[in-house]
Amino acid sequence: MTWNPFVKKSADNGAQNGNQSATNENSENKIEDKAKTRTKNAPTPKQSEATAQNLRPLVPTDRKASAKAARARLREKENAQYDAMKNGDLAHMPKSEQLPWRVYIRDYVDARFNIGEFFVPFAIVIMLCIFLTQNFLSTKYIALYFALAIVLYAYLFAAIIDVIIMWRKLRKELVKRYGEVSVGKSSRSAMYACSRAIQMRRWRLPKPSTPKRGNWPK
Repeated sequence: MTWNPFVKKSADNGAQNGNQSATNENSENKIEDKAKTRTKNAPTPKQSEATAQNLRPLVPTDRKASAKAARARLREKENAQYDAMKNGDLAHMPKSEQLPWRVYIRDYVDARFNIGEFFVPFAIVIMLCIFLTQNFLSTKYIALYFALAIVLYAYLFAAIIDVIIMWRKLRKELVKRYGEVSVGKSSRSAMYACSRAIQMRRWRLPKPSTPKRGNWPK
């Protein structure tokens, strides 16, 4: 038997080629399986079209037109709410004006006679009188100037006392009917009642629910 050194090398090369072919086949099979999986999980053409139709741009194409339209909608909403407060339409007033304790505050303030509601016209008259006293009257009428100033401050003091008394009585009624939430800091009920009390009745918004005083809320 003759020894051939190339037989073993040929056998080894054949084994390596076989292993490499098997590895390539396995890789190709894995790639085909992945491709099939992707194809299987991919959306259908109809789904792709529906998704594309539902897409909306995050930023509008025309920002100026969009901002102008938003301002127009806001202005229209505010005008509708103003008309509702002017006409006494509670259902279309702002949400804050529809709160039950604010409705009660308005009815309570509108039912009583408030000293402070005439303070603005009274102060205007007094200031005109003081101006005339300073510029057109002689110095012997300087006492009148001080008298008018004292009357103005006295009226202001009386209006403040009246508002304090009103709020103390109103606060008890609010707590009894609606609880502490109606008089908390976040409710701003005290400021709401006081600001309404110093306005003339015909100028108040929302409009008083009754045309005359004396109709106390039940």
